[in-house]
Amino acid sequence: MNLSDNKILITGGASGIGLGLAERFIQESNTVIICGRRASLLEEVKAKFPSIITKACDLSLEEERIALYEWIAANHPDLTVLVNNAGIQNWMNITDADFYANMKNELATNIEAPLHLTSLFIQLPSLKTVMNTTSGLAFSPFAKVPVYSATKAFFRSFTLSLRHLLKEKNIEVIEIIPPALNTDLGGIGLHDAHPSVSSFIESIFEQLKESKQELTFGTSETRLNASAEELRNHFKLMHS
Repeated sequence: MNLSDNKILITGGASGIGLGLAERFIQESNTVIICGRRASLLEEVKAKFPSIITKACDLSLEEERIALYEWIAANHPDLTVLVNNAGIQNWMNITDADFYANMKNELATNIEAPLHLTSLFIQLPSLKTVMNTTSGLAFSPFAKVPVYSATKAFFRSFTLSLRHLLKEKNIEVIEIIPPALNTDLGGIGLHDAHPSVSSFIESIFEQLKESKQELTFGTSETRLNASAEELRNHFKLMHS
């Protein structure tokens, strides 16, 4: 992947990893478009990075995903990179009264949205790269976020297949595999003790320069290369 002179759409780009990617891609001389559900947060990002292009949309809704694609096709038909980064995480138990409702929302945002967007955006002749944000939890789940962990395992599996499926179209597929980072994913304060987004971004950009297609950091690198027995032991340790 060329790190400069791209036009890049980052979903969930107003905070966390998405915002970190947006900032770094701007530094690398790219045109960056971000989308997110909260218009006020998008405005804050725009104030900090005037060159950024923003679009408010709720990717859990099919009609808004289609509207996003149509807007890009009409206004930014030279888009070269799609970053499927948007995701939600609910700490929950299957015994919770609202489990089903929360589960449906996670499936729509974490699975339906990126798969639908990918099927739409590969229609753009200019598209060269798809980047998918999965998780270290794709390899070894955390039971307090059971649906989130399962969606990331699904998304990693899909990403592996997608890399093969898009070879004929010469579209590169890159997987971003973060560990737990100091973001508000899942709730404010839950991940304060974890590494910073900035250190993660710095690491994965170094890996992009090396043309790697699976970008890891810290514990996600360990899990990617772990044996089945090591993953079982890791699961036991997390839940002991």
